Amino acid sequence: MNMENQGLGIREIPKPHKMLLLSLQHLFAMFGATILVPVLVGLNPGIALISSGIGTLTYIAITKGRLPSYLGSSFAFISPIIVVKAGGGPGAALVGSFLAGVVYAVVALIIKGSGTKWLMKMLPPIVVGPVIIVIGLGLSGTAVDMAMKKGGEYDTKYFVVALVTLAITIIASVFFKGFLGLVPILFGIVGGYAFAWTQGLVNFSDVKKADWIAAPDFTVPFVSYTPHLTWGIVAIMVPIAVVTLAEHIGHILVLNKVVNKNFLEEPGLHRSIMGDGVATMIAAIIGGPPSTTYGENIGVMAITKVFSVFVIGGAAVIAILFGFIGKISALISSIPSPVMGGVSILLFGIIASSGLRTMVESKVDLSSKRNLVISSVILVLGVGGAMLQITDEIKLDGMALSAIVGVLLNLVLPQDKVEEDVETQGEQPSQVKIS
Repeated sequence: MNMENQGLGIREIPKPHKMLLLSLQHLFAMFGATILVPVLVGLNPGIALISSGIGTLTYIAITKGRLPSYLGSSFAFISPIIVVKAGGGPGAALVGSFLAGVVYAVVALIIKGSGTKWLMKMLPPIVVGPVIIVIGLGLSGTAVDMAMKKGGEYDTKYFVVALVTLAITIIASVFFKGFLGLVPILFGIVGGYAFAWTQGLVNFSDVKKADWIAAPDFTVPFVSYTPHLTWGIVAIMVPIAVVTLAEHIGHILVLNKVVNKNFLEEPGLHRSIMGDGVATMIAAIIGGPPSTTYGENIGVMAITKVFSVFVIGGAAVIAILFGFIGKISALISSIPSPVMGGVSILLFGIIASSGLRTMVESKVDLSSKRNLVISSVILVLGVGGAMLQITDEIKLDGMALSAIVGVLLNLVLPQDKVEEDVETQGEQPSQVKIS
């Protein structure tokens, strides 16, 4: 998409009408994915928009206005939030999300003091790739159930709506070019919603009743619930932060190439990770899902060549305003389950495929017994639903267990000279995407 102000630098401010247009592009790029996460886990989508906006502004401040990244809802935490929420309610899930943000902050402080080499060694592509595959495949059952089940029973109309939604999303993803090709999820949701309406699956009553201006029901600690941290929450949520750290680094490496700057040095990876962690903690405090940097917004910058943090900040402000528009929140809540299921079939599959892509792009040698063992164990433990019951309260299952075992195997198993040389170069996947 051509813009008159192509080439706008990180600290430059475009003219007001251009800034509005560019900010809306960034908002639309993250909108579909960011509202999908809270809908899937039973959180408020309006709060997710507000937390993504506040989190992005906080991130910009912590990175000294030198790193143009937008933060939205993280898909990696969907399964953990569902599990924790089922056992302890929304408050428990939000405590776990806050804890994930604390892990980010601790890692940022360690990086500031000792550099990044230890993190690269702990999270090479042979660990990150299979764990990302587990995240995508672990969510596949949720997508299929949403697509074809009504009240736990198979429903043909639901499945047809899901397939139509899936088809629209695929067409937008494959055939649309430029900025339009970056928002297939949004196209899928809008197109699927319209088709679902023709099938009588959309109820507008709550939208009609909703006020135009209305604050969402924030879930605030010591007001909405009493925070209670258990080892069970720690065991389920903390290991996922390990994976999202790799996602974060992957996005920064891609952004380095797009903007032609080394953000790992200035403002520094420690500031970037700290910004993500503080944003996640803020989201947890008001009732939103954990945050992550969004590859879609990096794609918008690659197309427009506008890297201004003021544009990103503008998108964040608009997202906050949208969160306080009651009719928008009600409209999002009225999206039928099969529409979300149809979009999720492709989205969760792409997450799994991006894990495979991570290994391919990093030239992971699966003829190596060491690599084959690590990837095989991670995949079977994660997808097979393995669980380690430590006490009545503490258990490691699925994604968390596979991530921990993968990291341990990578650190313990010996590697040959060639693999060691690759790892010491700090090679990381260039396009890790599990947002």
